[in-house]
Amino acid sequence: MSSRAENASIWRGAVAALLALALIALLAWPVAAQNFRFNQFDVQGNQRIEASTILTYANINPGEAVSAGQVNDAQQRLQQSGLFESVEVVPRGSTLVIIVQEYPTINRINIEGNRRLNDDDLLPLLTSQPRRVYSPSVAEQDAAAITDAYRQAGRLTATVSPQIIRRSDNRVDLVFEVTEGRVVETERIAFVGNREFSDRRLRRVLESTQAGLFRAIIRRDSFVADRIAFDQQLLTDFYRDRGYVDFEVLSVTSELARGRDAYFITFNIREGQSFDIGEITVVSDLPEIDIDEYRDVIRISSGNTYSPRLIDNTISRMENLATRQGLRFIRVEPRITRNDADLTLDVEFAVVRGERVFVERIDIEGNATTLDRVVRRQFDTVEGDPFDPRAIRQASERIRALAYFSDVQVEGRQGTSPDSVIVDVDVEEQPTGSLGFSVSFSSDVGTGLAVSFAEQNFLGRGQAVEFSFSTAQDSRAFNFGFVEPAFLRRDLSFGLDVFYNETNQENAAFDTENVGLRTSLGFPISEYGRMSVFYRISEDSVLNVPANSSPILQREEGSRVTSSLGYGFSYDTRNTGLNPNAGVLLRFNQELAGLGGDSEYIRTTALASAERGIAREEVTLRATIEGGALEMLDGNSRFTDRFFLSSRQMRGFEPRGLGPRDTNAVNNDALGGNYFAVARFEAAFPLGLPDEYGISGGVFYDIGTVWGLDDVVGAGGAIVDDDIHFRSSVGFSIFWDTAIGPLRFNFSRALETQPYDQTREFDLTIEARF
Repeated sequence: MSSRAENASIWRGAVAALLALALIALLAWPVAAQNFRFNQFDVQGNQRIEASTILTYANINPGEAVSAGQVNDAQQRLQQSGLFESVEVVPRGSTLVIIVQEYPTINRINIEGNRRLNDDDLLPLLTSQPRRVYSPSVAEQDAAAITDAYRQAGRLTATVSPQIIRRSDNRVDLVFEVTEGRVVETERIAFVGNREFSDRRLRRVLESTQAGLFRAIIRRDSFVADRIAFDQQLLTDFYRDRGYVDFEVLSVTSELARGRDAYFITFNIREGQSFDIGEITVVSDLPEIDIDEYRDVIRISSGNTYSPRLIDNTISRMENLATRQGLRFIRVEPRITRNDADLTLDVEFAVVRGERVFVERIDIEGNATTLDRVVRRQFDTVEGDPFDPRAIRQASERIRALAYFSDVQVEGRQGTSPDSVIVDVDVEEQPTGSLGFSVSFSSDVGTGLAVSFAEQNFLGRGQAVEFSFSTAQDSRAFNFGFVEPAFLRRDLSFGLDVFYNETNQENAAFDTENVGLRTSLGFPISEYGRMSVFYRISEDSVLNVPANSSPILQREEGSRVTSSLGYGFSYDTRNTGLNPNAGVLLRFNQELAGLGGDSEYIRTTALASAERGIAREEVTLRATIEGGALEMLDGNSRFTDRFFLSSRQMRGFEPRGLGPRDTNAVNNDALGGNYFAVARFEAAFPLGLPDEYGISGGVFYDIGTVWGLDDVVGAGGAIVDDDIHFRSSVGFSIFWDTAIGPLRFNFSRALETQPYDQTREFDLTIEARF
């Protein structure tokens, strides 16, 4: 029994194995694929799109043998064309039926739920347009563009959903439903690793600012992720300019608050040590190079704080010298030797021969409004010149400094030959015009209204046009200005100003009126110096002088024409000089009147100002000295020609509150003087309040005077005192940067005065633009 059972089991196993092999063979046997041959095509449902276009997308030829998979591929191609809302491909014998439903036409586009950004800001971002075919994918891209605009405005939680409303004749209204969400602010900006500079000082370097408790009322700052990379570069430039060659931003963390309405940003930095410039040498193996000549153009010296910017400027001077000498392909390589023991960097400028590579051409793209020549004139390099990467980088910085473009990319690529380079300039334009309405209050002139228009890139020509009109309680002013920065296509600026000013008894018992124009030409004469020449013609009037005013003013009543020619010089190193923490400003102007007209005089003014940061740049010291002299060549000076000091030039005194005055006249008229001199000393510093409040303080000391008259016989034949009497004042200032404009509070006390002076203990200035 056991043996028979075992045999039966073996037979059953064998049968099962044979059945399994048969099943596998059956499944593996190739099945003949179903093939179609279509002699006719029936396209249904199309209204705008031609049947031939649809058959082109299907890509099936008459009489051609096609498989079921190829028919399915034809349906997928039609669906993916973006032309149809639905596609159905049905074989019916020798006829292929294609049934389509076209996407509707957009009737109109609406954006709903947007309050912070208006339609004029958002509609230009859309690719979808009325009277065009609606595409869901394009609508989703448009929704993403609107969302990104809100993200740039600090509303990171904003959502945008595209919806369609069906209309007749296969039309739809496209509606973007916006949920704006809350503004995500930068609640706090902190730094880790900074020893030399406080968080407060470093926050002033960044473009991002932080919001605080009161900032929700005063001013809000939104978080923009793209701004972080720019802030890192600003920090790096700040430290490198101060000799911290090893400075590095190790990381930046942006932590979203639990309520998802604010970010906490932390910059983890490594400062390193500040290095000074050590020994400076110039070397060259080229026989045509005179080392002494190249050494003479160096403006830095041992002991200066090391800065890459200063090294680049020195290299530019040397390479410019080589160009003037007719030497081509000369390059200057800085070779730095580090001395960690005394924290100095020895700099060796090696004058070498560079590669023979030429600029084939300069291609400019992205400038829809700005003319090519406006961008091209920022290049010292033209087609055919030797390729100088440093000159190209400097041109890139000059293009950015124009402030015409939101983004500037300048790159070189291989030209049509191995020894040529094509310079690609890709720019993205931004608005350059502004229309302003302002309300101002000053204790000098009371409440005033002003309208101003300014365009810095007029008609894309790089020209500046300004117009302003203002009126206050007792004054009116109109000004129009035009500047061509590249007159005759050279580094020569041409300016034209037309002005009209009228005062109606402003701190005086009479009126004045000035109307005229001024033209000028300006040009650089050194790295930090600029010269200008100008011509001015004006009609200056003293009107409505009361009978009880000073006889001096009564004799000056009437109108005179002034025709004058002058020149001016300025030297400014405050932002671009050798020391990034200090700078000076020098101005000198001289005007000769008498080229026609009724007045003949020489008018001279000068100003010297210096500032420096101390206490780790927390405190800024400023000193300004200015003065002027009016020398009459024929006759006596007039009220409209003489000098007066404003309350900003001499704090603690009313406008026209000091200087010669006819105290015997009933009106106690201020007469002004032919000479003035004033010195101002001030210190600005934080008050210990969180810097997001925008409140800082300062102290000042002013000393000055106005003196000198040609005619000193006043009322009743009395002699007006026009001698030099120095006045002085001290005070404390509070600066408050608010959303409605900058506020400045000056609390002053006059120390030295004359009995007839008019003093002031407090003044407030505010300006708002909207």
